[in-house]
Amino acid sequence: MAKLLINLKKIVFSRLVITIMLVAAQAYFLFATFYWLSNYMPVISVILMLLSGVLLIYVVNRDINPAFKLTWAIPLCLFPLFGGLLYLYVETNFITISIKKTINRRIEEGKPYLEQNKEIRKRLNGKSVSMSAISRYVENTGGFPTYENTKVTYFPFGEDKFEDLLPELEKAEHFILMEYFIIYEGSVWSSILEILKRKAAEGVEIKLMYDGTCAINGLPRKYEESLRKAGIDVRIFLPAVPFFSTHQNHRDHRKILVIDGKVAYNGGINLADEYANITHPYGCWKDTAVKIEGDAVQSYTMMFLQLWYSIGSESNPGYLPGDYLKYLPKKTAKRQEAPFQKEGWDIPEDGYVMPYGDGPNSRHALAENVYLDMMNRANRYIHVMTPYFITDNETMRAFKYAAERGTEVKLIVPHIPDKKVIFDVTRISYPVLLRAGVKVYEYTPGFIHAKTVISDDNKAVVGSINFDFRSLYHHFECATYIYRNPVIAEIEADFQNTLKDCQEVTMEYYLSIPWYRRLLGKVLNFFSPLL
Repeated sequence: MAKLLINLKKIVFSRLVITIMLVAAQAYFLFATFYWLSNYMPVISVILMLLSGVLLIYVVNRDINPAFKLTWAIPLCLFPLFGGLLYLYVETNFITISIKKTINRRIEEGKPYLEQNKEIRKRLNGKSVSMSAISRYVENTGGFPTYENTKVTYFPFGEDKFEDLLPELEKAEHFILMEYFIIYEGSVWSSILEILKRKAAEGVEIKLMYDGTCAINGLPRKYEESLRKAGIDVRIFLPAVPFFSTHQNHRDHRKILVIDGKVAYNGGINLADEYANITHPYGCWKDTAVKIEGDAVQSYTMMFLQLWYSIGSESNPGYLPGDYLKYLPKKTAKRQEAPFQKEGWDIPEDGYVMPYGDGPNSRHALAENVYLDMMNRANRYIHVMTPYFITDNETMRAFKYAAERGTEVKLIVPHIPDKKVIFDVTRISYPVLLRAGVKVYEYTPGFIHAKTVISDDNKAVVGSINFDFRSLYHHFECATYIYRNPVIAEIEADFQNTLKDCQEVTMEYYLSIPWYRRLLGKVLNFFSPLL
């Protein structure tokens, strides 16, 4: 009994529960204030109604996804007395606005270090119209070039990635750059941290950046101080605060690890035990990642540094935009003299790798448009693995259009969700997809966290980008686009192996889902752009 009371006390007074209570208190105070104003201050009520009307016109004319317009237009019309103030309260956050501007400055600084090789552009133009087009788009809107001379290794599970990662960390001689959404204490993080501490003692420069949500429920309070004492340079991306605002959704969801500018890792795998199936909170955890070796590592190095310098103080000793050069390879005159070429690599002449990133700092829906391009250009098949499927009209139409024109479209989602209410929103898409001819499957052994897309045996994307509003509009994300590289066959083989552990979704199966869960999903779908 005493142990139960101690555990209950820990839960009640945990930072997560306290944060939830503070946000709830702010929400109650906000709506209570609105109610009081509307009932006892007629003049202010008229002003608030006019404000809601002006904001309604502003929202309808904004250059944003129509789903966001609808989400705000309805409350502005239904609740004119407090809808306008609610919109201003939620959409105005000077901290994140400042961060976005700083990130865009860093991106401009980094453009000279991410110039597209003109010879590669010429070869690409002559080999594939579709790949050349998406390559130009990503270069023009995101500033990310396309590379040759790059080897890609695919990991179908988290434990495969960590088995490969630990020896690579041991080889580090100059620097290690790490950026992760989640770091939780456990076997995985302990094994990595042990190497990092030892490497820091040897003089290897280590930069670690993790998202501020870790400070709520994942890591001890002021954990970064103990890391700094071990010689690890740490920065926290937008520490989460108990403030009621959807701009708290602007999280750093990326997973990037760069070693000496020679090797980079990317995918959906965070640094926690469930990602390596050491613990099993939702059954078998299915996730994927890629290892990049060669020229394309440069893009991940720059992605990390641009965000790193955006959240650090510019007054830090030694900070200069030119500091990027310390982490980038020297230019070579000939392609065959690239600094990280290894003997025995079998890289076909027509293989290309294009790392790219996206975030709320950009007015371009780059991540979504890359997915849409793959969907719309697929001829034989398009295969997708994603933990969440909460999409806007454009993405849903792309799935339907691909299936209706005869392309094989297969979608794998979890059977055991990590967030039940979010899964309810995912499932309400089943009838629409099935009627269009999309094959939908649920991964029965557990939770599928992979964000993988394969098309026609010649294109694949592996990264951190889910098919939901969070990833496509709110989060900072990244992924690796692979074209005509032999690793694509391995990625497709993994998809087919995963299908063997799935059950196909039918209308009968959908109708067997409890009616109240389906109803809840439909209600929550209205708020999906803000989830």
